[in-house]
Amino acid sequence: MATKHRRPAPKSPKTPVPSSSVPPERPASAGHVPPQPVPEPPQRRTTYIEAVAIYERGLETLQRHDFPGATALFESVLRLYPEEKELHERVRLYLNICQRQATPKEAAPQTLEERLYAATLAINGGRYDQALANLRLVRDEDPDNDHALYMLAVAHAQRGEPAEAIAHLERAIALNPENRALAKGDPDLEPLRGDDAFRTALDTPAASRSDRRRPFRSRGSR
Repeated sequence: MATKHRRPAPKSPKTPVPSSSVPPERPASAGHVPPQPVPEPPQRRTTYIEAVAIYERGLETLQRHDFPGATALFESVLRLYPEEKELHERVRLYLNICQRQATPKEAAPQTLEERLYAATLAINGGRYDQALANLRLVRDEDPDNDHALYMLAVAHAQRGEPAEAIAHLERAIALNPENRALAKGDPDLEPLRGDDAFRTALDTPAASRSDRRRPFRSRGSR
């Protein structure tokens, strides 16, 4: 009798593991920080795009030397888009250029009277270097102009230069003794009050001129 062979029972099929399956977690070691997802870059605001468009129009207008028009465009960026701080610094840079170019430049004084007037304004505004530049031109053109010499004394006194101030004051008094009385009460000459040479210049009589000039009055004596 032939021996019967039993066929092995079929094995149940194994379910395949997808390649994308996450492997089992390993225990985290001490101090291990799992990687964080990278955030997406922030999107530009629509207001930024609008502000940049006006800013670029301002640059084009500036290149055409239309300074008032460029000023209006740059100012509108600051006014309409206050949240665009990163753009404001560049806008202000070009805005300053526009404003400087749009400001009319004063013509330099040409005549003696214009220089004296410009020096008076400069002294009253505390711009002593500018005053000295104009006054020296007047002195070179008219060495006996006691107005200019008195104002030179004031400018040098305010700059802390007593020797130069007293030398010009002595000359101004010699040319016009009325300058002595003016100097005694002039607060612009206050820095010289403690100087012996200043007191001597005010106390020493000087010969008056026949063609006396009207003394200049500085801002403190008005």
